[in-house]
Parts: sequence; structure tokens; C-alpha cells
Amino acid sequence: MTLRVVSLVVAALVTTLAACGERPQTATGPQKKLDSAVSDGANNAYLAPGWKTGDATSWEQQMRKRAQGQDEYSRIAGGS
Repeated sequence: MTLRVVSLVVAALVTTLAACGERPQTATGPQKKLDSAVSDGANNAYLAPGWKTGDATSWEQQMRKRAQGQDEYSRIAGGS
């Protein structure tokens, strides 16, 4: 019984110490590309109508339009 308790304690210590051995997670290799402006989106068939790639003003207008479509109060008040 004592051998069983000692082996369980040793197993618990080994498991606990194994979790402390994590290596730091740093990015290695080629440098990552910096992000581009949010208005520089894709240029494909899935763009919302009225939005032009690279035009920050049309992007802001499109975001305002989407936000208004998600506002429950304006959707209910506008529908009655």
C-alpha cells in the first residue's frame, strides 16, 4: 500500500513538472507581412454592391449600412 501511494505521488509530481517545461512560443522564420488597410479588401464577385476596393469612404458607408441592418430598434421602427 505504501509503495502504491509513493508511486502515485511520484506520478503526480512528474505530471506537474512536465507542464512547467513548456518552451516559449515565438515566431521564427520569415517575418510576417504587416496588415493592410481594412478598405483594401478582395476584388472579386462576392463584394457588396456599392463598395469599391481601396476606397475608405465607401467602406465606411458600407459598414454603417450593415450596422443599421443589425440594429433591432431601427429594423422594428422602420418596418411599422
